[in-house]
Amino acid sequence: MLELSILGFLCEEPLHGYELKARIQGLSGHIRPVSDGALYPAITRLVKAGLVEQRTEPGSGAAPRRILSLTEAGRSGLQARLRDPKDTEITDGQRFFTLLAFLRHLPDRAEQAAVLRRRQAFLDAPASFFYREGEPVRAEEAPDLFRQGMLRIARATGAEEKRWLAEAIATLEG
Repeated sequence: MLELSILGFLCEEPLHGYELKARIQGLSGHIRPVSDGALYPAITRLVKAGLVEQRTEPGSGAAPRRILSLTEAGRSGLQARLRDPKDTEITDGQRFFTLLAFLRHLPDRAEQAAVLRRRQAFLDAPASFFYREGEPVRAEEAPDLFRQGMLRIARATGAEEKRWLAEAIATLEG
């Protein structure tokens, strides 16, 4: 997800590492903080792969700043990742939100709708945090107040997401 976030934010505008890190942290919030030990090696991999380029500009203080920007290969790579996301980028809520944050950079509306349909199909499958004899446990069947709360919140969030997905797909498919 880190590389997708780097490519996505750089698709919007060139940034230096500190700005990029702040934007990625804003997107992932407290769930997955971004360390320099993860960010800068990821940037280096993307530069070596020819997806990102860097140039040096004078800094506001004494130190020069490295500005990162997306190459055409990077733009194509981003679109390929958006077009065909990994299963975990569909099934994991935070990873899906990261994907969703940049889905507008996929220019084909039908391809955008196809990604949303994958998420829709995932949400339509019966699921729970808890299972009994291979069957998902519903909130009304949970043994305690706290698990009931987890399941009710997840059901309400899922229902709203399903509603939004249906609206978005209808809009995209016109």
